[in-house]
Amino acid sequence: MAKKAKIFPIYVLNGPNLNLLGEREPEIYGRTTLADIGRMAAACAEDHGLNVEFRQSNHEGALVDWLQEARSGACGVVLNAGALTHTSVALYDACKALTVPLIEVHLSNPHAREPFRHHSFISPAAKGVICGLGVQGYLLAIDALAALLKENTK
Repeated sequence: MAKKAKIFPIYVLNGPNLNLLGEREPEIYGRTTLADIGRMAAACAEDHGLNVEFRQSNHEGALVDWLQEARSGACGVVLNAGALTHTSVALYDACKALTVPLIEVHLSNPHAREPFRHHSFISPAAKGVICGLGVQGYLLAIDALAALLKENTK
């Protein structure tokens, strides 16, 4: 019997303050909690025959460590770096070093918000960016990664 190839998970990584979703500024971010998003992401990935490794940290270094880990342990990355999107060269460098596709996600549309949120250090290293669609952005990012993975295995 042929050995089945190991399917690595999609890493869904979340940055600072996203642990407060559902209670912090619901008029901007909605009432869905991060745990809810994690369950929705897992179900979406499962529909594609994939799974997710869903994580959140308020610490830049943890996100860098997870991005480096994803180089050999993930099939793709969905990253909502929160406010670090606009400030972190370290995250940019870690994203640039990825060997798997990265989709940048934001619940709100940063271009419709304060000017300091208009620049992303992550975007130049991302395969795509989804913003302003709320929780749906995470699911669209997983759908996009699943399509990219399918395309790359042809």
